[in-house]
Formats: sequence, C-alpha cells, structure tokens
Amino acid sequence: MACADGSDLDHGKAVAVRDAWLEGGGLFVTSDYVADETLTLLRIRLGIDAAETWWQQVDGSSRVRWEYVSPTRADKARGLFFRYRDKDFSFTDCTSFILMRELKLREALTTDHHFLQAGFGIKPG
Repeated sequence: MACADGSDLDHGKAVAVRDAWLEGGGLFVTSDYVADETLTLLRIRLGIDAAETWWQQVDGSSRVRWEYVSPTRADKARGLFFRYRDKDFSFTDCTSFILMRELKLREALTTDHHFLQAGFGIKPG
C-alpha cells in the first residue's frame, strides 16, 4: 500500500526501497493472498481504477514471482493464526510467514510490524 498510495506517510521510503531493489536486479515474491488483500485495500482507499492499475503492473511484471497458497500452506498458516493468540496477525500475514519460511526469505517490503513480531526484517525499516 505504501508504494501505491502517494499520501501514505511511508510512500517515499517504500518507493525508494522498491526501486533500489529492482535496479539491483531483485525479484519480488508475492502470493495470491497478498494480491487479494492489496486489491481490496486499494479499492477501498484509492478506488477501483487504482486497484486495476496496480494489478496490471504486478500481474504483467517479469520481476514478480507468484506463489500460491495451497491447501497444505493454508493449513500451516491456520496453525500459526490460532497458535499466536497474543498477536493480532491477519490470516494473510500468516500465509506470508509460511511462504517466507518455506522459501527462506528473511525480509519483506512492508510497513507491517507483524513481520517483525514473526522474526522477519522489514523494509523500509
């Protein structure tokens, strides 16, 4: 959201991190659940046109690797979701944590503090 929403307080930092990653040849990994959550937030906050523009950029990009939340991954995410009762992780957060652990990813492009709570680094920090 911070990259897409120019009024977000972290917009400038998030765009700088994203662009530096891409300029360095980096590849982004995302999931169908993250796309679902992002499309919904974009539509609510910025409107359907912004959601469609974001989708066209992400879906058509050779710099994005898609991972899908299979039933096995969803079961593991549900386990995390119900295990950490002292946290307010979203289910989508939990699917991301499972994917990141599975793929041995250590950092996320996010301003969501839940990733720090789950033991991952976040950028922008």
